[in-house]
Amino acid sequence: MAKNRIWCCLLVVLLSLSAGPYVCAKIQKKIAYKDVLIENVPHVRQKSDFCGEACAEMYLRKLGKNIDQDCVFDQSGIDPLKARGCHTSELAKALKKIGFRVGDVWYKVAASKADKQIETQFDELHDDLVKGKPSIVCMHYDDEPGTTEHFRLVVGYDSKKDEVIYHEPAEIMGAYQRMKRKRFLKLWPLKYDKKQWTIIRIRLQAGRIKNFKPADGFTDADYSQHIMKLKRKIPDKAFTVLIQKPFVIIGDESPSMVRRRSVSTIKWATDKLKKDYFKKDPDKIIDVWLFKDKKSYEKYTRKIFKDKPDTPFGYFSHTHNSLIMNIATGGGTLVHEMVHPFIDSNFSECPAWFNEGLASLYEQCRENKGHINGLTNWRLAGLQKGIRAGGIPSFKTLTHSSTHKFYNSDKGNNYAQARYLCYYLQEKGLLIKYYHQFHDNHKKDPTGFETLKKVLGKKDIEAFQKQWEKFILKLTFP
Repeated sequence: MAKNRIWCCLLVVLLSLSAGPYVCAKIQKKIAYKDVLIENVPHVRQKSDFCGEACAEMYLRKLGKNIDQDCVFDQSGIDPLKARGCHTSELAKALKKIGFRVGDVWYKVAASKADKQIETQFDELHDDLVKGKPSIVCMHYDDEPGTTEHFRLVVGYDSKKDEVIYHEPAEIMGAYQRMKRKRFLKLWPLKYDKKQWTIIRIRLQAGRIKNFKPADGFTDADYSQHIMKLKRKIPDKAFTVLIQKPFVIIGDESPSMVRRRSVSTIKWATDKLKKDYFKKDPDKIIDVWLFKDKKSYEKYTRKIFKDKPDTPFGYFSHTHNSLIMNIATGGGTLVHEMVHPFIDSNFSECPAWFNEGLASLYEQCRENKGHINGLTNWRLAGLQKGIRAGGIPSFKTLTHSSTHKFYNSDKGNNYAQARYLCYYLQEKGLLIKYYHQFHDNHKKDPTGFETLKKVLGKKDIEAFQKQWEKFILKLTFP
């Protein structure tokens, strides 16, 4: 028995020697891998498709840098209309811009020599860990056929259990997860080609890490995340999606027409409104749905929003945070509805009469000396009829109306009177001044009535109203 054991041992040695230096080196390397762990790396859960960006944020937090996954995405230069996170080349570009030395990222592996070459790449990954440098690896998410590619942050290795230690961005409790090295090496290569596989590893060697100022308003990352969700709502490929900050436009006219409306109506009105009135953008990204005609408008409001519109023109849905338009009726209602989210974010205490008065003013508008200018419109006839019949309330009554009373008591005349009070102020060069003084003094004058008297320079507002009525009766439309 002793002789047999001796011969068995000699046989193992001879077989090892005959297998060549690679196997011996491989065995030695496996034995040489030592325990290593980069401790106190915060865990961050990724936003949708931002796994690589979240991995970068985790290590940046470890380095004491307040750079989040959104900021990482924003450095990549990806068009947010693509509605996805960073691919490898884009993530590497972003990390270089932030200040990392990522080294080589792509490694080609011959399928016929895969075991040896993958082991070599793991050896280098482990060496970097020992030096305190984690790696972001791109690998298959799991063993299922056709599984998606996924970024993970490798932060350690356990020699006793032969396990790779990593942060999993896709899970809430994803810190310091473990995976058998054998399985890790199986999931790591991306087999785009049968003969030549690809290993992806981005080493996080910190150079001079930049500091970034907090974003002012919505970033490309915000729009990318928003459009990822939005695309689930879009019913078919006939729709064109565009970003016209602070709005996202979705339309089923031709792409060229959607682009034209995006620039000539939405961007134009946004620029002019911000120039005269509003410092801040709306506090949410707002979708603008431009349906090409009555049939499309009615069909898709039911299909997408489960709504039945009570107006043929369009409306703002607070539930869906969307402007929903039958654009065949013209852009006037669109500009009207655009005013409301700007008022909400800049003058949230604005009473209904001025909110609707200013918005209604721009239902029919044009540019005049670089400013947005309201024109007379279809509301004029009803207002003139009301003035002649003596049925128009006093300006004090109008400005002191509650929201409920404004919208539910003689709604048409209330809109018209508010609009043409704003029109009068505009024509006298006082509207912009009035808005800003009302905004600044609204706590003392929540209705705007006292500010109105001050800006007009009129103590006797009843006398002024008679003057205003004569002015209105001389107007014409068209």
